[in-house]
Amino acid sequence: MGAYQPLHHQHSHKPSSTHHGRVVLAWLFSAVLCLALLHLLCCSPRAARENVFFSPLLQYITSAYIHGSTSTSSCDYSEGQWVRAAGHARRYNGTECNVKGSEDCVRNGRPDTSYLDWRWQPAAPGCQLPGFDAGAFLGAVRGEHVAFVGDSMARNQAESLVCLLGASFPYHLVYSDPEPGTRKFWRWAFPTHNVTVSVYWAPFLARATGRCENYSLPYNSVHLDALAERWSGDAGTMDVAVVSTGHWFWNPSVYYNGSEVLGTHLLPELNHTGIGFLSPYREAIRASIRRLASAGRARAVVVATFSPAHFEKAWDDPATCARRLPYTEGEREVDATHAQLRSIVREETAAAAATDGGATRVEVLDVTKLATMRPDGHPSVYMKRDPFARGVPERLQSDCLHFCLPGPVDTFNEILLQLLLTKRE
Repeated sequence: MGAYQPLHHQHSHKPSSTHHGRVVLAWLFSAVLCLALLHLLCCSPRAARENVFFSPLLQYITSAYIHGSTSTSSCDYSEGQWVRAAGHARRYNGTECNVKGSEDCVRNGRPDTSYLDWRWQPAAPGCQLPGFDAGAFLGAVRGEHVAFVGDSMARNQAESLVCLLGASFPYHLVYSDPEPGTRKFWRWAFPTHNVTVSVYWAPFLARATGRCENYSLPYNSVHLDALAERWSGDAGTMDVAVVSTGHWFWNPSVYYNGSEVLGTHLLPELNHTGIGFLSPYREAIRASIRRLASAGRARAVVVATFSPAHFEKAWDDPATCARRLPYTEGEREVDATHAQLRSIVREETAAAAATDGGATRVEVLDVTKLATMRPDGHPSVYMKRDPFARGVPERLQSDCLHFCLPGPVDTFNEILLQLLLTKRE
């Protein structure tokens, strides 16, 4: 979609010779900032004061001058805790930016909105995760194609990004699936920066048929030797590719290499070797990175780690994910299998980064811990409007997998922004 623009730091810094001057400048800037804030406190209306204190600009200034650097490249966002921050996730109206109806929790009547009042605080000393800055994001990907590839969590994050950007900049929907209610391939354009955002439904990343196309079928047939055609065919146009998958691998599946059956998962009746889903997952991640890195030009490939569901009871029990607060540190650990999926992404991205010649940046978007800690952020029974309008039914479908929009998934894009802004070479 537009030529790739090399990622450079905004400023270059020479050691020692300019360090003293920068320190002096930082102190002077801090003094001016303090005077300005004092004036704001004394002489401005309350609303203006609150807007400034919760603005991304102030967060950026705090990170840049109080913590000593504009770079967060040394920050590890994979570990941390959720801390209260009033209004942090109240950045857009999900109805106005046309999110999937079952994830538009406010419109559907969810009575509590406190799930919007939390931010992720990294555990690493001195690290802050700045709030999302739409202008900074579009500036970082000016003239480029940002693509999300994978399952419905990839779509959840893509729609979050479109809403976060659309709250500040005009955009329009370029393409949507012709079938009502289908969101397998959508594309948006942000003309002010000539940016395109797309989402590609490819739950296994590889070519797959069966249950993933028709829920009435008993299992999936997954061809690990061939990537899904639509996204892999467009791979050459992608400047930033965010790969996010995992949940469909838990389903009964037959895995193929060409016409040869490699093995099955949860299908003992077929009399093939049971191979589980971890090795197919690894192969799909590896093949996808390889395809994106082989397109012959520079790009950023970002692979998201597994974002777990929070079904505590049966999927149609109205109380299956009724929790209304995040888990606190130590209250819930990352599940062992989820940790294995997370490790596979880390290992495959590290291996690709070590062997690539430098044209492709391969990064990990590690969201497993922060997503594990947010059982309160799902639509739950508020997949449809006013689910208790006629009383409390004994059985009611709940979504304890995807996140409300707006909601915790917006934090995925806060981290994505930092990955794009930092580690620039």
